[in-house]
Amino acid sequence: MAENQTVRFGIIGCAGIARKVARAIKLAPNSTLYAVASRSIEKAQKFAGNNGLSGTVKTYGSYDQLLDDPCVDAVYMPLPTSLHLHWAVLAAQKKKHLLLEKPTALDVGELDQILEACESNGVQFMDGIMWLHHPRTAKLKEFISESNHFGQINIIRSTSTKPATQEFRESNIRVKPDLDALGALGDLGWYCIGAILWAKDYKLPTLVNALPDVTKTLQGSSCLALHHFIGNH
Repeated sequence: MAENQTVRFGIIGCAGIARKVARAIKLAPNSTLYAVASRSIEKAQKFAGNNGLSGTVKTYGSYDQLLDDPCVDAVYMPLPTSLHLHWAVLAAQKKKHLLLEKPTALDVGELDQILEACESNGVQFMDGIMWLHHPRTAKLKEFISESNHFGQINIIRSTSTKPATQEFRESNIRVKPDLDALGALGDLGWYCIGAILWAKDYKLPTLVNALPDVTKTLQGSSCLALHHFIGNH
């Protein structure tokens, strides 16, 4: 694609986060939202209607239909994590650039397959991790890396939480192992781990202590881990 060419995006899956990304695509100067696909045409049309897109985007009742559209240059994929491998690889094989929602895969092996598919088909891969790619994050890294200003990092405490309603705990895909097997760790916990590794220049800890299973309470589910590095914590 030419550098000044408008990227025509398709969205595969009408998850809640897709509303925000659809708005961002529309606001980006070199992007346009071209199509939306769900498992049924009714869901795709409802998503378009609820987000002021009716009449301005194509709607498809299957993911395959969107991937077969030659006018779609790139796809944003906010599907359950268990579906990422299949649809991300297929998107790459259809020569679609890929913006994949986090967590990108269930494990490193699956992510390697996705990256290999993108590389072998000459398409770009991008994850949906906003904070990691934000200019403020780069500026913060400059600040904490300057020991004269910040000192040595000895302890890092990183926490990520969200309110969980009864409906969320009973029916959300993030508490269903067959759809999002990583649970609280994949949804929020990896933010904490990622921030720690980011602050430590991605040096791996020498020891990790973690709960053997998620803690389930009336307030929701949680996970806990301690990372130990040589010389500090």
